[in-house]
Amino acid sequence: MSFRRLASRSLIAAMLVGLTGYGFAETLALPPSMVSASSEEGEALLVEAEAREAYFPLVDNFVTQKTQSFCGVASMTMVFNAMALPAPEVPEYKPFRTFTQDNVLDDRTEAVVPRATIERMGMTLDQLGAAIATKPVIAAVHHAGDTNLDAFRSEARAYLADEDRFVIVNYLRKAMGQETGGHISPLAAYDAEQDRFLILDVARYKYPPVWVKAADLFAAMNTPDKDNGNRTRGYVLVAKKND
Repeated sequence: MSFRRLASRSLIAAMLVGLTGYGFAETLALPPSMVSASSEEGEALLVEAEAREAYFPLVDNFVTQKTQSFCGVASMTMVFNAMALPAPEVPEYKPFRTFTQDNVLDDRTEAVVPRATIERMGMTLDQLGAAIATKPVIAAVHHAGDTNLDAFRSEARAYLADEDRFVIVNYLRKAMGQETGGHISPLAAYDAEQDRFLILDVARYKYPPVWVKAADLFAAMNTPDKDNGNRTRGYVLVAKKND
């Protein structure tokens, strides 16, 4: 069993302190159906979560989306850094290399969806999956309308319980009682007893990381996206390619 699976309550509490240290003072109120990750209940959920391998590497690389349309870009940046993929050199950090919300977009992603389009309207689920696939990973796109809650829960739980595998979700905020449109963020953990997933919301100026019911999240993904030909939103399973 890995060290991460043996993490104590105090260690996880310390991680949560780091997670909330960026300041959520002006975030919007959560709907009653959600549980803030930094609350006592949220901490307890993480301690008892059966699938949380994604949590630690994602928290180590947690970023806030730099613009209101960059939720997909921020999610990609977090996941690529969490996977320790070969990264570009960053002039201001030279000689160190890391993915940022500037360099994660390159000529290959430009062919998928131009940066100018992302800056104006963000990314659809299919554009997100194709952009992720430009890196040395396997990206499996799943539209909620083509699957069901049980399949999503099973696949996401399995990925969150394994190292170097991640789940990024695309959902409609207002379907879960938040404000208001489509959004993209990574999942970090799953608690079977309460059947909740932890969303590390990259719009940290708006909402904190939250635990949501699996059924609520799936319903929010199972919504049509007019910018994607009215196909439903959904999720992307991301895994490293075998050498």
